[in-house]
Amino acid sequence: MQLEKQVAIFLVLAMVLQRKPDVLVSVMPHLKENPKYQGQDKLPVITWIISQASQGDLAVGLYMWVHVVLPLLNGKNCNPQFMDLILQSGERILASPKARPILLNGSVRKGERLVPPSALEVLIRVTFPAPSARLKATERFEAVYPTLKEVALAGVPGSNALKQVSLQIMKFAIKAAGEGISDLCNEASSIFIWCLTQNSECYRLWEKLYLEHLDASVVVLKKLSHELKIHSFEHSTLEPVRETLKIFRQKNETAMTEENDVSRKALLKEADKHCKAILGRVLKGHGCLKFAVFASILALGAAVASQNIQNWDLKKLTELFNISQNL
Repeated sequence: MQLEKQVAIFLVLAMVLQRKPDVLVSVMPHLKENPKYQGQDKLPVITWIISQASQGDLAVGLYMWVHVVLPLLNGKNCNPQFMDLILQSGERILASPKARPILLNGSVRKGERLVPPSALEVLIRVTFPAPSARLKATERFEAVYPTLKEVALAGVPGSNALKQVSLQIMKFAIKAAGEGISDLCNEASSIFIWCLTQNSECYRLWEKLYLEHLDASVVVLKKLSHELKIHSFEHSTLEPVRETLKIFRQKNETAMTEENDVSRKALLKEADKHCKAILGRVLKGHGCLKFAVFASILALGAAVASQNIQNWDLKKLTELFNISQNL
């Protein structure tokens, strides 16, 4: 009789969660804070509940997995069986039909991100550990990471929300980029550069963190030096790049005269070398942009001159004049 009662309770619970998955979000604080629901022995039930809600709404399922289950990976007692159960729960959500477009479209739920910056930090560290810390589960994290990363970085470019996200992500990305773990440094520096493209304030933040995180700054500068494609930059984004690099060169020069540590001096020299190389490409790209705009003005001017003066488009000529003043 007791078993039948328990089965009936679970059946009713499954029906409610599948039809009204948002109910689970409302009780999330209890799941996270009440000791009654804590402990590894409770995880199978928690992941089952999340699985039921996912059948009604994938976004709710991922939200709960990220906010309730994923943080458990930070625990000291996260054994392989525990990690396997966490992974299974996440894999099940991402394996659903059209999971990627659904989750990308719903990356923000009622003002909250499905994968907030704090969760992305956890994911980066479990996906790109030191070689000595790699586990059987690492490859499985590598498989789900790209989609979860996309959801974490999704948003409207230039929006205030995404600008704030980029600032938050940048703070942990620069720490990870300087930890000397090859794969982690590469991924963290890529995300760091993404932050720069989203928000000009990220350059100001980098200026503040530059000398404190010199190792990471060298990694980012080296990546920019090798991979930066000036032609892909908008004209408006070249200015903060140029100004920030000039500030870095000034900081390098000042620090070199005050620094006694040989290894740190070597880092400053390497950083300055990359700054100089990138600046050269940025200035060259800026010059090419000026020439392209000037050539367009000349070509259009010739076309206008060949027409009757009464057919001139005053609005277009005014726009061209304004552009020429900004060169």
